[in-house]
Amino acid sequence: MMNFFRNRLVVLGLVLLATVLLYLLLPSMRQGSMEPSLEVQQRMGLIAASPPPPPPPNSINITVRTGQLPGDPPLFFREALPVDSTGRQIVPRLQMVLLHGQAFTSKTWEELGTLSLLATNGYQALALDLPGFGNSPDSESVKSDQSRVDLLKRFLESLGVRTPVLLSPSMSGHYALPFLQKHSAQLHGFVPIAPVGTRGITPQQYRDIQTPTLVIYGELDTNLGAQSHKNLIQLPHHTVVKLAGARHACYMDKPREFHRALLDFLSKLE
Repeated sequence: MMNFFRNRLVVLGLVLLATVLLYLLLPSMRQGSMEPSLEVQQRMGLIAASPPPPPPPNSINITVRTGQLPGDPPLFFREALPVDSTGRQIVPRLQMVLLHGQAFTSKTWEELGTLSLLATNGYQALALDLPGFGNSPDSESVKSDQSRVDLLKRFLESLGVRTPVLLSPSMSGHYALPFLQKHSAQLHGFVPIAPVGTRGITPQQYRDIQTPTLVIYGELDTNLGAQSHKNLIQLPHHTVVKLAGARHACYMDKPREFHRALLDFLSKLE
């Protein structure tokens, strides 16, 4: 009887020992052939998705400077210039001029990070306060299409900007579209973001404009966004980016997607 119990205890001990060994060896066995990859585990919700690795340290320090051009009216602007790793200014890949909508100013592009992003990627970025907005006083001298064209021309010439890419959201279409009609050959590219004034251009006038154009609008902008999109696609050299879930100021709702589309468009212009 005692031998029977001893044998049972020996067997039980061996079973326990085998269980412990199996428990210790199982993770390494699974890791080689059965364990889901980190990506699969994240998709299955088994572990939280780890954040993307931080970008490499960037020694480039972009400064957004401000200035004001004299004239009637004086024009306030912000500028970001590309520099090398030592902080010395370099020749920009392209020059870009950013206008703004009625509820915004040049400061919008600084706060959104657009100016610094453009400069970091090698572009000269200039954002203008249109008359009556921000730090540019209003003036009776800019109440016609021709006077607004002249204002943009003065701004570009005073700062030595040649064949820039012109970005124009909403209200600033009053300036950008007349300029595009008269001086499209002076623009390297055009980025309209649901601008006003697109119905004032005839189909033939649209066809005559050869400027590469990136049409951007928000999916939820069923008024001005949809209307301007319908008209602007008459331009012969256009691409369209519709930002999902974004409203009229789509660049504010979806800045990452907006910046990605903008940089992609600029890279194709060079």
